Order: sequence, then C-alpha cells, then structure tokens
Amino acid sequence: MIRHETHGHTAFITIDNPPANTWTPESLREMEALVARLNEDRAVYAAVLTGAGGKFFSAGADLKSFAGDKVLARHFIARFGAAFEALMNARFVTIAAINGYAMGGGLECTLACDIRIAEAHAQMALPEPAVGLLPAGSGTQMLPWLVGEGWAKRMILTNERVDAATALRIGLVQEVVEKGKGLEVATAMAERVATLSPRAVEYCKGLIHNARNGIPRRAGLSLERERFMDLFDHSDTAEGVNAFLDKRKPEWKNS
Repeated sequence: MIRHETHGHTAFITIDNPPANTWTPESLREMEALVARLNEDRAVYAAVLTGAGGKFFSAGADLKSFAGDKVLARHFIARFGAAFEALMNARFVTIAAINGYAMGGGLECTLACDIRIAEAHAQMALPEPAVGLLPAGSGTQMLPWLVGEGWAKRMILTNERVDAATALRIGLVQEVVEKGKGLEVATAMAERVATLSPRAVEYCKGLIHNARNGIPRRAGLSLERERFMDLFDHSDTAEGVNAFLDKRKPEWKNS
C-alpha cells in the first residue's frame, strides 16, 4: 500500500508493502491516483518518498503478480509506466529518501523523482535481465540520462549493484547521509523548496524537463523567455520582487 500525509507544504509518501516494499498493480494505481490528487492541491510544494522500515526503499515488482503470464505482465508494466510518468511529471518537487535497497522498479521509482538522497547503507540495481526481463518502468531511458551510457550499461547489462558512495560518484544520487537520516535531510530540502515561488519552481521544472526530452536548444531558450514573462500574470512575482527590495521574506499566495 501507499501511505501519505501532508505537513505544511510537504507531502510524505511511504511505500509500505512488507517485507520488501514491492510494487503491485494496486499500489502503482494508488501512486498514480495520489500524484493526481496532490497535483490538484496547490498548497503542496514538494513531496518526499521513502520506504517503510529501515532495510528496503523498494525491492521492485512483486513477480508473483504476473509470474510469466503475458496478459498480466502487460497490465503490470502499463501500471508501472502510468505511475512513474505521473510522478516524473508532477507539478511539485519530488525527493526520494532512499533508506535501503532500491532494486528494479524500486530504483525506477527514484529515477522518476527530481532529487535522490541515499542513506549510507543503500544499495541500488536494475537486475531485471537476471530473471529474463528488462527495466521497463523508465530504467533504460532515465538511467543513461542521469549517469551516462557507460554506467547505465554496467548496471543493466552486467547486473552491477552500486552502493551509496558509488551512486554519488556517478551522479545517480545527489547526497549520501548516515543511516536513518535520509528522511530528515529530504524534509529539510523540501522545506527549502517552500521558501521559493511555487509557480516559478513549477515553470523551472518543466523547462529542465524540456532540455532532458530533447527539445531543440533554440526552442527551449525561446520558451524560457516566454515562461519568464508568464510569471508576471501571477501576483507572487510582484510579491517576490517587492519582498527582496523591502528586505523581508516573501509571503507566497501561489496565485
């Protein structure tokens, strides 16, 4: 199941399916629906994702859910795609607090997030070819973008598991923290997000994704300038500039 609660401007999402926080079609549908609800709640500026317990972020797909059945497998992978694409394209900032093993679909969930923080004991891999499958929850597309083709091939084509230190070195995660501190550090990061203009952050995230998705540079630069001007249609832009000039903290209305 997917548990969630909201404190202030941050939503906390927990993958909770003991013993290894595996994904099922039902939990993936829950994730997709939850992201849609949070997208509608303009008071949510960031979300922190983690796994229940201290050993697993998520061990990936519950293989018993399809076990070689092509029809069930098609349904399952469609759910993976829908859930993780929704997470990837969420309006708000998403931060994965990787508090243990992130394997297969568990790692792919973190790849769909904007930022990844790993606890020192975390281990990450995309081992699907070892069971005759492939990482189809964005793994073959997102991992090369983040770490380069060479490391993506090492992890996927040779089943190389990386520890937190290696993940940091190759750019798979942005920070490594001591065991048990991932949620705390991710929460502090989410609170920094809340000090920024929500609309400006939303526009920036979309523009960064345009660069990732292969939008031609000239078109991307043009859209960047358009989005800059679009901000002036919302009151928070005047508030932000005036607060800076007045040497005070802005009071965002998200409007």
